[in-house]
Amino acid sequence: MPRRLRVLTWHVHGNYLYNLTQVPHDFYLVTDPERSPGRVGRVGALPWGDNVHEAPVERIEDMEFDVVLYQHRVGWESDRPRWLSAAQQRLPRIYLEHDPPQQHPTNERHWVQDPGALLVHCTHFNALMWDAGETPTRVIEHGVKLTSSARFDGEQASGLVVVNNLARRGRRLGCDLYLGLHQHVPLTLAGMGSETLPGGIGEVSQLELPRLMASHRFFFHPVRYTSLGLALIEAMLVGQPIVGLATTELATVIRSGDNGFIDNRPAALADVMRQLLADPGLARDWGERGRQLALQRFGIDRFVADWMQAFHEVTT
Repeated sequence: MPRRLRVLTWHVHGNYLYNLTQVPHDFYLVTDPERSPGRVGRVGALPWGDNVHEAPVERIEDMEFDVVLYQHRVGWESDRPRWLSAAQQRLPRIYLEHDPPQQHPTNERHWVQDPGALLVHCTHFNALMWDAGETPTRVIEHGVKLTSSARFDGEQASGLVVVNNLARRGRRLGCDLYLGLHQHVPLTLAGMGSETLPGGIGEVSQLELPRLMASHRFFFHPVRYTSLGLALIEAMLVGQPIVGLATTELATVIRSGDNGFIDNRPAALADVMRQLLADPGLARDWGERGRQLALQRFGIDRFVADWMQAFHEVTT
């Protein structure tokens, strides 16, 4: 049996962190008195396990860890020299990159330039687009442990979009596409700040989200450029059919006309949405085939095994 590791990390994406902490190691989350972004610890409604602890910044230098898992640039460039001792900075280290490059899609050099670190991407698309330079890289695709047994019924003749702060995040996340299609197809928008847009219902608890997905006829993913969203995978695992753009990693997940539909023409997306609204049986068939793919590709057991291997390699 691999030894149980003490992993220092940050709370950057709550859903990802919850899935990551299914790995049987002990995770210590950086916290500061202000509970500032990335340093919030065990917050939210997710059922954190007994292996999730907090690491107050004023105590980190005196705590013992086996590996440091960085998850955002502030942690790597600011928190590391500020809060970690020189010995802790030399510990086995992984940088988990959640996103594709933001400044330029193909020519951006990642800020982690360290041949002693491991740069982990959550999609092959992200790994393709980043210039990793001298840092070794690996892809560990998402894995999801559902927090609900909800299964698709699609009784509500509406599509569901789940994006936080869509109005502020604009074209990259597809705000314009959502607003344009909302004029022609019934769509519900869930997420922080969604109340400011038509069809917005506000933030929905992670414990309630699977049931909301199960009730809507399809899941619409309007995002032009991103990683592969966890909400989309959760929708697939519920059995909700996916409609989205034929871009980024989603192009390797959805087979149009089989387990969902992807296209880069808004008019074509609208036509398929109307088809799903008129034919609940089709929505159920596509959703079930998508669920089977998600179980195979994004199961929590494979995810845990991949992370166990990565932690083992960097610490031995």
